[in-house]
Amino acid sequence: MDLLNPSARSESYRARLLEFMDAHVYPNEAVYDQQMRESADPHATPPILIELKAKAKEAGLWNLFHPHPEWGPGLSNLEYAPLAEIMGRVVWASEVFNCNAPDTGNMEVLTLFGTDEHKERYLKPLLNGEIASAFAMTEPAVASSDATNVELSMVKDGDEYVLNGRKWFASNAVRPDCKVLIVMGKTDPSAPTHRQQSMMVVAPDAPGLTIVRNLPVFGYVDRESHGELIFDNVRVPAKDVLSGEGEGFAIAQARLGPGRIHHCMRTIGMAERALELMCARATQRVTFGQPLADRANIQDWIAEARIDIEMVRLLTLKAAAMMDTVGNKAAATEIAAIKVAAPNIALKIIDRAIQVHGGGGVTDDFPLAMAYAHIRTLRLADGPDEVHKRAIARRELRPYRSGAVPETVAGVSDQALVSR
Repeated sequence: MDLLNPSARSESYRARLLEFMDAHVYPNEAVYDQQMRESADPHATPPILIELKAKAKEAGLWNLFHPHPEWGPGLSNLEYAPLAEIMGRVVWASEVFNCNAPDTGNMEVLTLFGTDEHKERYLKPLLNGEIASAFAMTEPAVASSDATNVELSMVKDGDEYVLNGRKWFASNAVRPDCKVLIVMGKTDPSAPTHRQQSMMVVAPDAPGLTIVRNLPVFGYVDRESHGELIFDNVRVPAKDVLSGEGEGFAIAQARLGPGRIHHCMRTIGMAERALELMCARATQRVTFGQPLADRANIQDWIAEARIDIEMVRLLTLKAAAMMDTVGNKAAATEIAAIKVAAPNIALKIIDRAIQVHGGGGVTDDFPLAMAYAHIRTLRLADGPDEVHKRAIARRELRPYRSGAVPETVAGVSDQALVSR
C-alpha cells in the first residue's frame, strides 16, 4: 500500500464505514443532540449512542484503530487514516466505533505496558466499549507542555505509593462510566530529568481522590468531560505502576505519537465537512441579486480550502506511512508538522464556513460552532503548536549547529551571499 493506492482491506473498511455513517450516524445527529439536552447528567451516554455502538460492533466496525490483530482488525496507520477521517466528520462518531480519545491511547498503553490483571480488569471492558477511561497528565500549576514539569508526587511507602497533587483536563474523568485513570506523576525528583516520572493505574473511586469539577470549553460542557482532580494521600499498590518506576516519560511518548496522528486524521474529516457545508450554503443563499457562490472571495475560500485539505492530507498520510515503516521516532518531524498544520487549516476552513452561514453559523443549528470549539482545543491537546514547532526547528538546525553544513550551502561564503 502506498499513499495514493489504499490497500484492498482499507478500501473495504472505508466503503462499509461510509455506508454505516450514511445509514445510521448522520440521520441520528439531531437525536443525539436532543437526548443530550434532555439528559439529567451532561456526561452520561445517550441511548442513541449505545444503540449505534451495538450496530457498529455487529457490523464488524469495531476497534478499527487497534494495531494488534488480537484486539481489532490490525490495520496499519496508513490503512486506518481514511477511516479516522470519516469518523471525524461528526464530533462524537468515533465513539460509535470504539475509536475515541482518550480511550484509544489508554487501550494502547494497557496493551503495551499493562499487567495481565490490568488487561483483564480494564483493557477488556474498554475494548468491549463497556467502560470509559481517563488520562491524567496536565496540571494547572505548571506549564504541562513540558512533561518534565509534572509535580504530582508519587512517594513509595512499603508496597504502595502515596499520590498528592492536582490534575486537570483529564478527559472522561467526570463520566459516570469512567472506571480507570492512567496518572502521570513524579516518583524520583533526584533522578535524571526523563527518569523522574512514572505512570500508574488508579481507580476513580480511590480514597482521597476528589473530582473537583468539569471544565467547560468555550462554554460547551462536553459529554466526555474535562475533569479537575485532587489527589490527597491516594494510595496505589506498587503492582499498578506501569512498566516500572521511571518509565512515565517514555510511556507518554509512546502514547502520544499515535494519539496525535489520530487527532489529525479526524480533523481532516471535520475540515472536509465544513467545506461541504460552506459550498451548500453558498449555493443556497442570495445577496444583492447573486448567490454567494458567485462571489469571487467565496470562490477563493472554497478553492483554498480544497488546496489546504489535500496538502495536509498528503502530509498526514506520509506521517502514517513512516510510522508504519520506520517507526514513530523517525517520523517525529512529520507527526509534529501535521499536529500543527491540521488543526490550523481546519480552523481556517470552519471559520470561513461560519462566515458564509452568517448568524446561523455561530448557533447550534449547524455543527460548525461546536466543531470550531472542539478543533481549537487541538492546538493545545497533546502538546501546543509552539512545542511542536520548537521540536521541528531543533531538528532542522541540528546539522548546522554540529558543523555538518549541507554541501549545497557549505561552499557559499558570507560575502557571496551578501553580493547576491
